[in-house]
Amino acid sequence: MSTFGILGAGQVGTTLARVAVAAGYDIVIANSRGPQTLHDLVRELGPRARAASASDAAAEADFAILAFPYAPDHRLPVEELAGKVVIDNNNYMVWRDGHFPEVDSGRKTIHELRQEQLPDSKIVKAFTHVQFHERHPIRVPEDRQPAIVRLARPAGHPERKALVASSDHPEAVELVTRLYDDLGFDIVDNSPLSQSWRSAPGTPMWSHAVDGQSRDELIRNLQQARHPLG
Repeated sequence: MSTFGILGAGQVGTTLARVAVAAGYDIVIANSRGPQTLHDLVRELGPRARAASASDAAAEADFAILAFPYAPDHRLPVEELAGKVVIDNNNYMVWRDGHFPEVDSGRKTIHELRQEQLPDSKIVKAFTHVQFHERHPIRVPEDRQPAIVRLARPAGHPERKALVASSDHPEAVELVTRLYDDLGFDIVDNSPLSQSWRSAPGTPMWSHAVDGQSRDELIRNLQQARHPLG
């Protein structure tokens, strides 16, 4: 099984580490404060998990995720991630991140900017519209589970949900297809990265993200998206 490098140990990173280990992946996780601060998490996750510095986690990973928002001044492990599939979990949130003129003008998506930060990696937008926290409001006890757990179903299940991936690299979409399947989801390929705005906050598919969408529903909602600049 592949080693999954998780760069970022907030809610997304820690939750994804748990579900990836449960699915049989080895993970190496890093945060900005150093591996010693992840001792309790790694002990909880067991022998398939270990903590490392960001550069070491990137070097050891077969593929990785950046589980933190984009910022133009980020210093990323470019060399260590060269040639690898790198999942971008980011969404463009002006209230959180401020304005990026390239995105506001429609010239580029936030994920194309991430690709520019890692020019030798294969960026794929994934896991951006499934929640890594409990449902709000809580209706039944199951709603206390993160949606990445609550909505997961085995292949062929009539209530199986689908998640989007967008990339300029077909092999990156192939990898995410396998990962989604291992975690209990189908995939809708919304490539290339220039089309990733179709699954951004505020689009038709986004309004159905809390409780998920079937593959057909997700395709239809992506097609209904209209670019904010017309």
